[in-house]
Amino acid sequence: MRDFNYSKIAQMKWDSEILSYIAAIYKEAGKQELYLKQRPEELDKLVEIAKIQSTESSNAIEGIVTTSTRIRQLVEEKTTPKNRDEQEIAGYRDVLSLIHENFDVLPLTQNYILQLHKIMYSHMNNPMAGRTKNVQNYMSVTYRDGHTEILFTPLAPFETPAALDRICEEYNRVIGNMELEPLLAIPLFIHDFLCIHPFNDGNGRMSRLLTTLLLYRSGFYVGKYISLEAKIAQNKELYYRALAQSQDGWQEGKEDILPFIKYLLGIILSAYKDFADRFAIVEEKRPAIDMVRLAVENKIGRITKQDIREQCPSLSVSSIEGALRKLVETGELKREGKGKATYYLRLR
Repeated sequence: MRDFNYSKIAQMKWDSEILSYIAAIYKEAGKQELYLKQRPEELDKLVEIAKIQSTESSNAIEGIVTTSTRIRQLVEEKTTPKNRDEQEIAGYRDVLSLIHENFDVLPLTQNYILQLHKIMYSHMNNPMAGRTKNVQNYMSVTYRDGHTEILFTPLAPFETPAALDRICEEYNRVIGNMELEPLLAIPLFIHDFLCIHPFNDGNGRMSRLLTTLLLYRSGFYVGKYISLEAKIAQNKELYYRALAQSQDGWQEGKEDILPFIKYLLGIILSAYKDFADRFAIVEEKRPAIDMVRLAVENKIGRITKQDIREQCPSLSVSSIEGALRKLVETGELKREGKGKATYYLRLR
């Protein structure tokens, strides 16, 4: 089995792109702290939006879906799941809520990871919930012509518990001793977790939940207000490409971790910038039409009512609808489609 030694990573020389990402994230995190003190009530509404988006997007990446209405009912009202997909969605919701509320008392250990995995499957009968894999798994891709290609072979089941223990120990050691910058240690841990692929099912979703947990524990709270999972889902091909590039040679300890680190840091920085844009809209008390106008200016292409709700969480649906109607009347927007398919286009 490969050796896990994060001290080797700590001694690496990092290129200017990664260093600029880290500097920019710290700058944005500092600004976020100030924002949170200024308008906590409006920003609290972003939390609920992010929970819904994170739960929906992380499951959708794995092909687990339901309607937007049911997602809201499952997350906001904690309604009873109706089928297998909704059972998995409800489990993800429960783990995400647990992390939001208890991240500071959830240490990174194999035991806690297994407990989180068990909770993720608590709404269904899965005999492997909370247990590491008992069969060899593979990372593969299925092409349009129907043939499947194995891209990567993770560790064997008998190697998995010791490896999971080891990466937790190494992460805790370098963070505890301040040997490695958290923004480097987090993607390193998540990459190793995905390469080990410790569970029969749920590895991708668990990796995204653990990303959120580790970011919170290191003081980076952007995922609470802007869904990191939604940003990954917007172009999941980039996620899989970065992972594949960094997996080559992993078994022998010869992998190039940089593509995955750069990818994840880019997602985090993009989320912080989205947060800053949304704060700019609620920063001052403005009439509803001015807030919606600012939100529209932040969007390119099709604009939906849901897009505006996410940008302006303090506005009611009726206020948003009224503002959109006025912007259409003044010629700033053009309305297209009907019913749920309605969208708007900027004309200026």
